Amino acid sequence: MSVAFVSRRGFLQKLTTAATIGCAAPLLARPLWAASISEKQVRTRTGVLRGTTDGRINCFKGVPFAQPPVGKLRFRAPERLAESSSALDATHFAPAAMQWPYPGAHLQEDCLYLNIWAPESKGPHPVYFWIHGGGFLGGRSSEPIFDGSGFAREDVVVVTVGYRLGIFGFLDLEPLLGAEYAGSANHGLLDLVTALEWVHENIAGFGGDPDRVTIGGQSAGAKLAALLMATPRARGLFSGAISESGGADRAFPRKTSLEVAKGFGECFRAENKQPIESLRTLAASELIQLQGKFIDRWPVHFPLRASVEGHVLPAWPLHLIEEHAEGRRLLIGTNRDESAAFIGPHPEHDPQAADLGNMALGEFTEVMRHYDEVYPTMSPEQRRIRATTAEEYWVPSLRVAEAACRGGSAVWMYRLDAAPNSGHLSGQAAHSAELDMVWQHPYASGPTALYEKILTAPMHEAWLNFIHHREPASRALPPWPRFNEAERATMLFDLKSRVEGRPQEKERLLWEGTLIRPYAPGA
Repeated sequence: MSVAFVSRRGFLQKLTTAATIGCAAPLLARPLWAASISEKQVRTRTGVLRGTTDGRINCFKGVPFAQPPVGKLRFRAPERLAESSSALDATHFAPAAMQWPYPGAHLQEDCLYLNIWAPESKGPHPVYFWIHGGGFLGGRSSEPIFDGSGFAREDVVVVTVGYRLGIFGFLDLEPLLGAEYAGSANHGLLDLVTALEWVHENIAGFGGDPDRVTIGGQSAGAKLAALLMATPRARGLFSGAISESGGADRAFPRKTSLEVAKGFGECFRAENKQPIESLRTLAASELIQLQGKFIDRWPVHFPLRASVEGHVLPAWPLHLIEEHAEGRRLLIGTNRDESAAFIGPHPEHDPQAADLGNMALGEFTEVMRHYDEVYPTMSPEQRRIRATTAEEYWVPSLRVAEAACRGGSAVWMYRLDAAPNSGHLSGQAAHSAELDMVWQHPYASGPTALYEKILTAPMHEAWLNFIHHREPASRALPPWPRFNEAERATMLFDLKSRVEGRPQEKERLLWEGTLIRPYAPGA
């Protein structure tokens, strides 16, 4: 498959394939049912769901977990569904949240739905609550790679969930629409909390164990999982987390969130003659067009984020992760060459081509100038990939692991080193490369790579064991010790996987003491 490398800003706004959620190529959906299908009903607090079963796996799609966030509820906190005895069809996926359109996409503002794959066998089974990625701007819970039937065949109840994106879920509109919209930059995060509350109340009816819920996500989904680890209202709703290429950085101080809102208002006034109050009633598609113009103009990358506003996130996320860590479990890691997916394996541009997520370019350049001392035999372009990967994924993930360890969590760390030996990303363990192995879905665009054949079974088995509240072991892997700040044991997934203590230590020390934080315009 031919890939044109662009900045992450362009990648997340314009890409028109499944890569919007972090998949590097179109994926082949494994057929959901190999046997005859019949109706399956489950009663929940919010109604009777009519799904399907093949006798082994029960599937329920497009299950509402909150009131539709439309009309008067646009830009408002999610509201719980009322109790009901009515029957709801749960045999088709719901539309994805509003985002930049792409071919074949079914998008709408009414997007607060989840999907469930559950074993027919008697539980209680552990639950895997999956959050899709997409830069807080795109993605969908119904992507074929996230078909949960594989995990369900191994006695896991899988839940994939939708949430509001972009300005609908991550923009604080208080400066524009009034005090009743304060905190609206956290409504996408609250959507996920509301979904977890629905799961906690109802999942037992599907054979799931509400006391053994593992949240998981990749890219933006992993960042949201970290923010859920920091959210007081989410305490008691999950017992473990899996973070693939994440970090806890995707939040602004409230002051910066309000500056972003004012900047969005200026963009709105420049593009519209209508009063600012019309934000409440404009067509959702018009708002998406306006969102794209605003992102292109705003001087800081990824301006649509959660907010440390004193209520949903009362303090900086890393502090809250440490405070709430005891009794939780964490499996966390990154891919060695994440940024190659965005700037290419042979980037010709300055580091800013990677759309730095956490630091001003000047601060980043000060760290990067030492990379030739740490990696003297690497080419400048490979050093650029390593440094931008560290800034956006690796170092933020390390900081989450460290905070969780200090708070008493059991933590396991990994790094994916295995890479294709041909194609545009030859030699690069790029962003999203682990997904098809963890979910056991082969690429449709060509034969499975050697490293995928070797790693799919052990990676899936390790994730499966973790979800079952066991250590993330596999018969094909060496023993995987827990991570701590002294030894920093890390599983390196490769053609021959191994555990290494303090990997990339010289590189890590370049970042030691560096404050990776969101930055404001002009900083």
